[in-house]
Amino acid sequence: MPQSLKLPDNLPVPVDDGACAHLPRLGLASIELPATDGSIVNFSKLSGRTVIFCYPKTGRPGQDPPPEWDAIPGARGCTPQNCAFRDEFQNLLEAGANRIYGVSAQNSKDQQEVAERLHLPYLLASDRELHFSRALNLPTFEFAGETLIKRLTMIIDNGVITHVFYPVFPPDKSAAETREWLSQHPR
Repeated sequence: MPQSLKLPDNLPVPVDDGACAHLPRLGLASIELPATDGSIVNFSKLSGRTVIFCYPKTGRPGQDPPPEWDAIPGARGCTPQNCAFRDEFQNLLEAGANRIYGVSAQNSKDQQEVAERLHLPYLLASDRELHFSRALNLPTFEFAGETLIKRLTMIIDNGVITHVFYPVFPPDKSAAETREWLSQHPR
């Protein structure tokens, strides 16, 4: 594994604070978000099974995160998580997902950079204004003046949340855990 994708051994483990307990069986609000291919996505309008994984923010190449970032349970690991979904992409489709999206509060330009750099086969959607997150009351945290979405993964069937993984840890195992669940819960 490249050094940039290796997670430190001493990261604090997030605990389930119940912040996602309300999500299963919840229908998605009609919210439009810009995606990395320039399109607009409205998750409530998608038919079939959609996997949406939310993450705080990806880093920049050659820049280490500030030391206090690693002290936040569940904050570190956005690039490894995106790479895991990239590497499991075809397996996730074969397990029953019709599509996969990553969602963060980062702007579209930053998301486009990471999508190109990591060669992501799925789209990222920007919830910069937090309309999607607030409509679902997703858990967030504050860091350096930004409100960021806590790491979670949702399985959406025809606009309704079927299952939620929260908290997600370690982030680089999130895609495999999602694939396993999809395999065990066909539509």
